[in-house]
Amino acid sequence: MIVIVDYGAGNLTSVQRAVSYLGYESLITNEPEKIVNAERIIFPGVGAAGSAMEEMKARGIDDALEKAFKSGIPMLGICVGCQIIMDGSEENDAVCLGLIKGTARAFPSGMKEENGILLKVPHMGWNGLNVVQPHPLFNGVGKEDEFYFVHSYFPEPLDRNNVFGVTEYGVEFVSAVGLKNLFATQFHLEKSGKPGLLILKNFCIWEP
Repeated sequence: MIVIVDYGAGNLTSVQRAVSYLGYESLITNEPEKIVNAERIIFPGVGAAGSAMEEMKARGIDDALEKAFKSGIPMLGICVGCQIIMDGSEENDAVCLGLIKGTARAFPSGMKEENGILLKVPHMGWNGLNVVQPHPLFNGVGKEDEFYFVHSYFPEPLDRNNVFGVTEYGVEFVSAVGLKNLFATQFHLEKSGKPGLLILKNFCIWEP
C-alpha cells in the first residue's frame, strides 16, 4: 500500500488520482502508525513550510517520517514536500525534518529575463529539467521534457551529491534531490502530464 501523507498541505486527491491511474492502490492518512507501516510514502503539498511543520509536529507525523526514512521505506516528496526535508526553510524561519542537510531558499528579488523584464515570483508554469546525475526515478525522462512548477522557495542541499536535477528561472535552482530511499521534486509530478506520471511510475516500482 502506498501511503499519501495528509499534513494539511492540500493537493492530495490529485496525487491519489495519478497513482490510481498508474494502477496502484493508495491511502490518504495523517496517522503516524499507518505511515511507518507503509510500503511506500508520498508526501506532496502546497502552501507554507511553517504551517506544514506545525501540523506535522502536532500529529507526530514528523517523527513517523523520520522513522520511515531510517527504516528504508521508499519515500517521495513533492513541492513543499521537497522543501521540508531540509533542516530548515527561509519561509517562516521554519525548522524542518532534517532528512537532507540544507535549507529551503527564497528566490532572490529582482530576477530578470535576458530582455530585462522582471521575473514573477512565485515561479509558476512549465519549465525544463537538467538532470545532473542519473537516478532510477529519471529512467525514460527526456532532455526536452517539461514539468509544472508553482513555488517561491526551493531546496539547497549542503552536499551537491544530493542534487539530481536543476532548473533555470532567473537563477539556476535545485529542482530534484535525493538521499538513499528518499527522493523529492520541486515540480508537481501529478500536474506534469506524461513525464510526471513516468517519474511517479518509476517511484512505484523503485527498490532503493
